[in-house]
Amino acid sequence: MTQEMNPTRVKVGLKFVRNLGNYENIHVDLGVEDYVRGNETVSEAMDRVYTFVEEQLIQRVQEIEADVRGNK
Repeated sequence: MTQEMNPTRVKVGLKFVRNLGNYENIHVDLGVEDYVRGNETVSEAMDRVYTFVEEQLIQRVQEIEADVRGNK
C-alpha cells in the first residue's frame, strides 16, 4: 500500500535536560521531520509526529538514566 504524500512537511524537535548533580547533566535532543499524509490535516500530522518524538524522548531518557544509575 502506497502512502500518498502531501508536499507540506511538519517538523518536531524536543530537548530534555536533567541535572544529575555533581556538575553532571543528561542532554537528549530528538527530532523528526515528516510529510502530511493522505487526508491528514497539518494539525493532525503535527500531533502524530509530536507524539512519536515525545514517546521516543521518554524512552531514550529512561534508557540513559538506567545506564547512568548502573554505572554509579
